[in-house]
Amino acid sequence: MHTLRLLWAAQNESVWLRRQGRYLSRQQLETVDEMPDELFIQHFRLSKIVFKQLCRILRARTTLRGTPEIPLEIKVLCTLSFLATGSYQRVVGVAQHLTQHTTSRCIREVVDALNHRNIIKRWITFPQTPQERSRIKEQFQRKFNLPGVIGCIDCTHISIVKPTDSEHLFYNRKGYHSLNIQMICDHNLLILNVNSKFGGATHDSHIWSASEIEPYMRRLHESGEHVWLLGDSGYPQRPWLMTPILNALPGSQEEIYTSRHVQARNCIERCYGLLKSRWRCLLKDRTLHYHPYVASKISLACCVLHNIAVKAQLPVPSDVSIAIDNNDGIDDATSQPSLSNTYDDSQTELIRGRAMLNHLLSRI
Repeated sequence: MHTLRLLWAAQNESVWLRRQGRYLSRQQLETVDEMPDELFIQHFRLSKIVFKQLCRILRARTTLRGTPEIPLEIKVLCTLSFLATGSYQRVVGVAQHLTQHTTSRCIREVVDALNHRNIIKRWITFPQTPQERSRIKEQFQRKFNLPGVIGCIDCTHISIVKPTDSEHLFYNRKGYHSLNIQMICDHNLLILNVNSKFGGATHDSHIWSASEIEPYMRRLHESGEHVWLLGDSGYPQRPWLMTPILNALPGSQEEIYTSRHVQARNCIERCYGLLKSRWRCLLKDRTLHYHPYVASKISLACCVLHNIAVKAQLPVPSDVSIAIDNNDGIDDATSQPSLSNTYDDSQTELIRGRAMLNHLLSRI
């Protein structure tokens, strides 16, 4: 019995010493001022100034809090490191001196905070006023010589582990499980809207029809404001959604329009490329091993951080190579849904959409 008590005391002392060691290591990491800013951006994707601002905002506007053992700043650094790499190993083994269980808990707490309504409303907003829309229109007009454009829309697949429930809803056409996330961005690759509720088996056009932005754009047109989004041929032509003209004759007005359309819509592909390059947990080969609901929240958290970086005009980290995201190679032009089958009242809207497209062609 005496021997067992000694072993128990030795075990407790060993655990206490390990905890103290991790605590002291974390205390040393609390001060980030000594780390060169370029190295900090490479590891955590935000500058030190922006990181500190983010911590203040999360503390003020969400329920995220630190503890004496793990300050809020360490929780945020831990999460940024995971989102930037998609791996627990760097976080656990090198960066933050946390156990994997503690790391997972910190990541979930910070991801929940980044999904807080106050944070989403602050960083991801679709233009709500005529002045905001006019400012975006002017930039698209100046850059791509296309009038009336207030955003580009597309979907991208975020790889997830095979879910246990409703697995068929997440198995996409490329042969793996994913979320099919729809985003709208502006000329500056700033994300204006995100819809991360659907599985990889859902077609882009269905996600658009269920989006809150579709009726909003419809109301703008009904009120007489002629603005539109740019989508690929997987979307239905509508007065508020312009799609390319397939097989346009070389040198024709239609071919000029389609060429400019493709150049402008490249913004959303570059946006996806930058998003996934900066936050590598979203890359196809870094499959998110989470329930789809949690994976959706992680994706939305990355979108918030993307906008924070874009608005702060942060340089792209030196270890990031931006690739154009083309929906994982899926050619939506060859999988365009039948408009008459997709929408019962599509014919009237299609006619109105073509009329608005002809009006746009006359302005080019």
